[in-house]
Amino acid sequence: MKRTKIRNVWDMDVFKLAHELTLRIYKETRAFPRFELYSLVSQMRRAASSVPMNIAEDAARNSRGEHRRFTSTAKGSVGAISYQIILSRDLGYINIDGSDDLTEAYDRVGMMLKRLARSLEKKTLVD
Repeated sequence: MKRTKIRNVWDMDVFKLAHELTLRIYKETRAFPRFELYSLVSQMRRAASSVPMNIAEDAARNSRGEHRRFTSTAKGSVGAISYQIILSRDLGYINIDGSDDLTEAYDRVGMMLKRLARSLEKKTLVD
């Protein structure tokens, strides 16, 4: 069964929020110690940007199997970045208030991805 493509991923709230959070992660990690550049900074940036990239790539696909894979990858990246934020806070690289805001925002993205997956799954079954 084919599913209806999402026509404009750029207008989706989950994409917008994931993109905003990616920009914030890039800004936050600028202040990290230089020795973290090729480890934690690189990992955080890749995990953060993976979320909106997978949402966008999923929107361009048209099969249920691919939908599951890209949504699952995006949710996995949310889990990774959530832990990396906690680690960064505990290492003193991000302040506590900032880390709580980021973690809550990523929790919201995770919930939005779950709802998106359910919504697209229902559309697939109807199409």
